[in-house]
Amino acid sequence: MSKSRNKLQISLNLSEKQSSQPQVTLGLIDAVAIIVGIVIGAGIFETPALVAANTGNGMTLIWLWFGGGVISLIGALCFAELATTYPHPGGSYYYLRRAFGKQIAFLFAWARLLVVQTGTIALLAFVFGDYTSQIFSLGAYSASIYAGLAIFILTGLNIIGIQQGKGIQNWLSALKILGLVLVVLAGFGFAIAFSPTQAISNSLNTDSNLGLALVFVLLSYGGWNEAAYISAELKDVRRNMLYSLLWSIAIITVIYILINFAYLQGLGITAMANSSAVAADLMRRVFGQPGAIFISLLIAISTLGALNGTILTGARSNYALGKDFSLFSFLGTWQNYSNTPVNAYLFQSAIALLLIILGTLTRKGFETMVDYTAPVFWFFFLLCGISLFILRIRETHTDRPFQVPLYPFTPMIFCLSCGYLLYSSLAYTGVGAFVGVGMVLLGVPFLFKTNH
Repeated sequence: MSKSRNKLQISLNLSEKQSSQPQVTLGLIDAVAIIVGIVIGAGIFETPALVAANTGNGMTLIWLWFGGGVISLIGALCFAELATTYPHPGGSYYYLRRAFGKQIAFLFAWARLLVVQTGTIALLAFVFGDYTSQIFSLGAYSASIYAGLAIFILTGLNIIGIQQGKGIQNWLSALKILGLVLVVLAGFGFAIAFSPTQAISNSLNTDSNLGLALVFVLLSYGGWNEAAYISAELKDVRRNMLYSLLWSIAIITVIYILINFAYLQGLGITAMANSSAVAADLMRRVFGQPGAIFISLLIAISTLGALNGTILTGARSNYALGKDFSLFSFLGTWQNYSNTPVNAYLFQSAIALLLIILGTLTRKGFETMVDYTAPVFWFFFLLCGISLFILRIRETHTDRPFQVPLYPFTPMIFCLSCGYLLYSSLAYTGVGAFVGVGMVLLGVPFLFKTNH
């Protein structure tokens, strides 16, 4: 597709010398598949036990998962206004740049490049490696080997072209949802056939910590905001951006509630809270060891889908960084033959592979990456919420195809939620959190060396 047919504005100050632009190739189903694929990753297979342990009551647990969907929906409505008003491959980077200027936008892109996106890629890759190793181990460093191979192969496939990348995502998302449905049926089927109980109303004799439980719930819902990074490639963006977010969060919320019902019915609140691998314990109870192997394969596939979607969207903000700052101009090239930002993909994968090495050396790969990314993510997420207020006030004459309902209360709730998660991510994480913050601060000196 030539420049003359590209109808989306993709940069605030796009260079006239740029020969290639992002092309409009993604439909509503593609966008939903990407969002669902990113969100339903490793979290739903690890956090339910932690949520159960901190609630101690089945009904409270279910309401918390519903509440997580509501909070995510509120955030999605805010992002729907931003994404439809300012469609851009830089997503949150672009909103922060318009609202706060290029310095904050640069720090966000720097943080996303070195901490948030690459850390998330490494985190997901470690989960994929851990569960794939349960099926076939490659030795002492099996998880790290699988993690590195996953990043290398999926980056290569996405470099080949967006058509290949979105095709992989659609199939992985479909397989993931099918597998989760089977887990739900197994849990309910076991309860009906062998052990009908009052699992939802049962309680643990333990102190509850609803705030910490909500942290784990919202961690599992994280990732829907990645839709902003495909806004410049989405067909009929004014309609499909909103619908893709609404459909995705609705699907995710229903799946999360159903699978937690299944965990409760199949295991009960006590066994669920004491489980270190709740999905595997459920399937082992229903089908024996073959069931545990099956769920390990399912988790590997699920995480692979999330990893692919994160790699696909991650290179977009790096591309925007290269477009706006000459020091990183090598990232701001878009290859016409594949319709992808190849250099941004390559640089992103190199950083992620270095983090795989870091996680291997610390011997706490997944935990290290969670600590590393969380505070930085919620800080900039909060700024994105604030940017909606600033842009509403500053750009009163801008056409807004979608406006968040109940303004200003809806975005206020979103900002308060982000603030709470920022506090929690610093209060409940370890040294890795301060390392991540330190990596962001290392970007400050580059502000004086970059030219617009």
